[in-house]
Amino acid sequence: MHDLTLFLSTLVLLAWLVVPASLLALAGFSAWTRNPLKQNHCWHLAEKLLVFSMAATCLIAALLLVDVQSSVTTSSMALAGRWLGLYPAGVAAWMALMVGFVAWVILRFSERYLRGDPGRERFLPWFLLTIACVLVLVMTNNLLVLAGAWVGVSISLHHLLTLYPERPQARMAAVQKFIVSRAGDALVVGGVLLLYIHHGTFYLPEMIQAQNAAPSSSIALTLASVALALAAILKCAQMPFHGWLLRVMEAPTPVSALLHAGVINLGGFLWLRLFPVFDGFTAGHLILLTIGGLTAVIAVLTMMTQYSVKHALAWSTCAQMGFMLFEIGMGAYTLALLHLLAHSLYKAHSFLASGRTVKASAVGIFAQQRSPVGFLWALLTGGLSAVILLLVPGLVEGNLVFGALLVLAVASAVIAVPAGASVISKVRIASMALLLVPAYGVLHALVGPAVPEHANFEIPAVAYGLALALMIVLVSISALILHGGQSKLSRNLWRHFSKGLYLELMFDRVTRHLASEAINAPGMLKRIPHHPFTMEKRS
Repeated sequence: MHDLTLFLSTLVLLAWLVVPASLLALAGFSAWTRNPLKQNHCWHLAEKLLVFSMAATCLIAALLLVDVQSSVTTSSMALAGRWLGLYPAGVAAWMALMVGFVAWVILRFSERYLRGDPGRERFLPWFLLTIACVLVLVMTNNLLVLAGAWVGVSISLHHLLTLYPERPQARMAAVQKFIVSRAGDALVVGGVLLLYIHHGTFYLPEMIQAQNAAPSSSIALTLASVALALAAILKCAQMPFHGWLLRVMEAPTPVSALLHAGVINLGGFLWLRLFPVFDGFTAGHLILLTIGGLTAVIAVLTMMTQYSVKHALAWSTCAQMGFMLFEIGMGAYTLALLHLLAHSLYKAHSFLASGRTVKASAVGIFAQQRSPVGFLWALLTGGLSAVILLLVPGLVEGNLVFGALLVLAVASAVIAVPAGASVISKVRIASMALLLVPAYGVLHALVGPAVPEHANFEIPAVAYGLALALMIVLVSISALILHGGQSKLSRNLWRHFSKGLYLELMFDRVTRHLASEAINAPGMLKRIPHHPFTMEKRS
């Protein structure tokens, strides 16, 4: 039986490995050919490859379940993965399935959206290269390969952000993103090297096995946690390094969807993949908790002041990434994985449907007087959800902060109930909001087994205090904003939060200066079209 599952595991992993290799080959061919008919064939073949990727990932997940049920000491999937340079664990399977699905949806949308567009032939090769790099990143067992794929993702995404090089603002924003990405790349490479210094290997399964057998810590491991935390903060556009995220809205809608629904989540995935190599709560966790929590609070409040749908979505991404990193910092890895998957699906739909939702998403000044009816219903529904969590604390792992987050989510879903709504409508909305609690329990039970064991993760008191303080600040200011009427304080809050409290200005000025220097190179040089950093001498 073990030999059969080993054979099947090797066969399935080989089939999965064909997908990123084929996407790379297809990207090269589509960039080379100028035949419109062949280019159209490339689009259709890419769609089929992504469907095949999802099917192969589902088979990987099924074989992982077989391994869990078997009594053998060495997993067949792990053994086959070692031969092929892959680490097909549960988190990687969920992530690969999500990447394949989101990429397939965006590709189908782009094929129609960019039809007749001059940037269409440049979009496909860089899109396929981005997806291939992401797939390699999520499944590799070698941290050097992971770091290389991380760099490849950011470089290929840069070419998508400069799909229309004739737009100076788009070029400027892309170069700012390029600068931030290079800093993040250096931190990832540095973190990987520090992990090697501590563990003596670049192979992730060996690192995890060694840490599980004999938990250890060192200065190198602590520095690695700091470097990887900062890399995640840069990748996830956390404050004060978030300015580029608000300026890349010049990119086409499919590129925005790819960035917000996929690439920006890689900071969270990096930690979901690597947290077992650390010994419990680290300095990196504290950085993620602090920066992620502050970003989430400020970005949520700033999002409420935006009139542009795309800018509101950008601030929403910033906030959601902040919450995800906050959850990782608190050791809520299952919740963070659920957050990552849900946010990817939601944000892909939000951007691809943004043209239809402009009218529905129109907002006024948030300081306008809200009806107390919605507030009362939110209190009632939130209170009921809190009672449920008190009766069944296992739904949130007995953690007060996680419970407060879930109660806040339930109350937020109800607070916008209009005063004129019928009682039946209010009850229906409240009931749907309350269903979030058992729905979360079901999803937690479904995704939880994919996350490595972390029952011994201990959160220090200072982290608990900081997390609760951030939650209190968020609830207090939100209540003041929503029900403060036209008071002077509320108007001042609106004015300052509409600018994100100006937190990006210093870092933004530095990157804009560097970007200007890169684009407006010395007079004897000129920029080659579509390559902002490639210069040639004037003739």
